[in-house]
Amino acid sequence: MKLKTYLLLPAVLVVAACSGNHSRGSDTVSSKSDQKDTLKANTDAPPVNMQYCFYHTDGTQAQDTTAVNLMINGNKVTGKMSWLPKEKDARKGTIDGTLNGNTIKAVWAFMQEGTKDTVSVEFQLRGNALAQKPYQYDAKTGRQQTNTRADYSVIYSMKNCTDEAK
Repeated sequence: MKLKTYLLLPAVLVVAACSGNHSRGSDTVSSKSDQKDTLKANTDAPPVNMQYCFYHTDGTQAQDTTAVNLMINGNKVTGKMSWLPKEKDARKGTIDGTLNGNTIKAVWAFMQEGTKDTVSVEFQLRGNALAQKPYQYDAKTGRQQTNTRADYSVIYSMKNCTDEAK
């Protein structure tokens, strides 16, 4: 496990312990299904006001890297994303979007070969991983776009946010 996970776990446990029901002698009784629904809802949403860093490698020898650095503040998501292929021009830019549950929908504004461009991106936070819907080429526009019908199949691993991208 990463150092961040070791630091995050005690903080989550303290918050969970402090946010319990403190009323004594309550006449309210909750069913087990209510408790399961509450637990499921709480585990689906990631902690907010946090920074998350992820990377993904691909290519024939895992030589191409994509790095994603996200700052979540409430339902607002900002950050940086860099696609760093070994022998091609990189894409580096910013992410600006929203968080709903564990799903992030954002716009990646980047520079590539001296040209500014944008593409919509969709992510899901999954514990210590980030999953992204893949891109597809749109022949009508000649641009890449997120394949909104696809599953979240591009998987990023969590990394320490102080590490530098390749």
